[in-house]
Amino acid sequence: MADNENGSNGLGWFLAGLGVGALIGVLYAPKAGKETREDIANGAREAKERAEELIEQGRQKAGEYVEQGKQYVEQGKQKAGELVEEGKRQAKEKVDMGPRVLREGPHAVGASMWRRARTW
Repeated sequence: MADNENGSNGLGWFLAGLGVGALIGVLYAPKAGKETREDIANGAREAKERAEELIEQGRQKAGEYVEQGKQYVEQGKQKAGELVEEGKRQAKEKVDMGPRVLREGPHAVGASMWRRARTW
């Protein structure tokens, strides 16, 4: 987000500098009025074109960030779904093991399963 703020701020400074430079150029240029007006119009046109380019670059970059964000969200959803399914599977395993442990004792399901059941 800081990059975006610096980009707009940079655009403002660029345009301000362009305007000041054009004004100084007009004041010290030994040209006729018509030529000066044409120079000012050309400078304004160039500034507008550059501003449009910068705006388009910003839009493209924003679009890239949006797409990247969508991919991250989708990956997160997928991973969360996998973890939920694994949790369900483990919970079912423990629930299914419960009646057997109650009936036959912890040794019936094996020491390793009993240790895992106790930590659950």
